[in-house]
Amino acid sequence: MKANRLDDLTKSAFLNRPDLHVQTEGEFAGWRTWSRDNFESHNGPFWHRMEDDGQIRCAFRVEKKHLNGMSNVHGGAFMAFADYCLFAMAAPVLQWAGVTVSFSCEFLDAAREGELVEGTGEIMRAGGSMIFLRGVLKSGERPLFTFSGTIKRVKRRTLVVANNDAG
Repeated sequence: MKANRLDDLTKSAFLNRPDLHVQTEGEFAGWRTWSRDNFESHNGPFWHRMEDDGQIRCAFRVEKKHLNGMSNVHGGAFMAFADYCLFAMAAPVLQWAGVTVSFSCEFLDAAREGELVEGTGEIMRAGGSMIFLRGVLKSGERPLFTFSGTIKRVKRRTLVVANNDAG
């Protein structure tokens, strides 16, 4: 077993989310995505998988809907995908929901329709309430975008629904 391989508990936390969808056909067969995020579902599809060495790899194929007026990937599409990457990379240690509390990025190069954009990165530190990460988006070996972010763990809460009955 490789030294940086995730242990079984972490790997099972990554693989066993109730909203996890595993693609069964096409270019991304075997890749995963989450079904509960309407924004990402609309703006993606964005995909992720765990490599044999435990590294998380994310990807999307650039479509016309991802382009700006100059026929390059819109900066907002890169940013939305990078935020998705943060949560995919944090999934093995996040264990529940989280929110992005900090995000920083640098635009390095453009991507065009049809290109495969992949994101990789690492957890710099995972504490009790915060997870600090950094990553890079590439097309082939060409760096497109670097990013870093902080995710705050959200504690599980019981949903309280107000009773609006007047009587």
